[in-house]
Amino acid sequence: MERIPVYVFTGFLESGKTSFIREILSDPNFTEDEISLLIQCEEGIEEFDEDELKQYRTVLEVIDDPKRLTPNVLKRLEQKCRPDRILIELNGMWSLETAVNAFPARWELCQIVTTVDAGTFALYSQNLGPMMFEHISTADLVVFNRCTDELKQMLYDKSINAMNPRATIYLDDVDGNSEDYARHLPLPFDIDADVIDIGAEDYGLWYLDATSEPEKYRGKTVRFLAQVYNGSNVPAGSFVPGRFGMVCCAEDISFLGFVCRYPAAGQLKMRDWVRVTASITVEELPEYRGEGPVLHAIEVVPAEKPADDLVYFNR
Repeated sequence: MERIPVYVFTGFLESGKTSFIREILSDPNFTEDEISLLIQCEEGIEEFDEDELKQYRTVLEVIDDPKRLTPNVLKRLEQKCRPDRILIELNGMWSLETAVNAFPARWELCQIVTTVDAGTFALYSQNLGPMMFEHISTADLVVFNRCTDELKQMLYDKSINAMNPRATIYLDDVDGNSEDYARHLPLPFDIDADVIDIGAEDYGLWYLDATSEPEKYRGKTVRFLAQVYNGSNVPAGSFVPGRFGMVCCAEDISFLGFVCRYPAAGQLKMRDWVRVTASITVEELPEYRGEGPVLHAIEVVPAEKPADDLVYFNR
């Protein structure tokens, strides 16, 4: 069965979704000669031009009621348009999970793009925190639009990548310039040291960096403070040393760790604090849904709980 690639664009009203989609459709490397089905679930100030869409071999269909976002409705649109690809401009107040679960059998989710108005980010995070977190934490690409220098600094101070360390994040200013978020974040530890000592307060920053750029740590040796997780879903002869981190708000505290191979893992107790020294390889594991750092313990010794056991991702 031939699959149809689907690209989903999320974000609140006036976050720049429509403009971003128009840029993508105008890119000849994306459009080529295929037929695109564009499903619009939200109409903002920016509108699509029908003549422009025809030029890009794109068919526009509108679904303005979440109750109509069903497998049967989507299947009928597929049969009507016979597209080579599908783009969905999702209403920012609709559930992404519900939308994806409505995909017909041939539809394959390829990328989730989230656009955010940098000027309203703080306000929306305060009033619509869980929704904002879902938009960013599920995305493969996050674009903050309309950034001033002050707003860029605010986004760096908040360590936005803590919400989704695997996502590519760009900060776009009003002049159309784009800045790669990850390239402007200095690390508080020496990546070239024989043993990279990760301070208790810096664990979250190391986790983010190692998750987003695992190759940087291939062959390196690290030492850090962590808690033990050795549940039934951890591979035999391994445990997961990690820390609890607050990535958005108090409701979004998650355990952040990497698989660590250690013959004596069975002797460790859940939630005990340990200091781990380990070398790193990069491997593809189901737990990572792709490639990620795998630790190989050199030494695991008991340790004292730090003054603050939560990670806040502050630099």
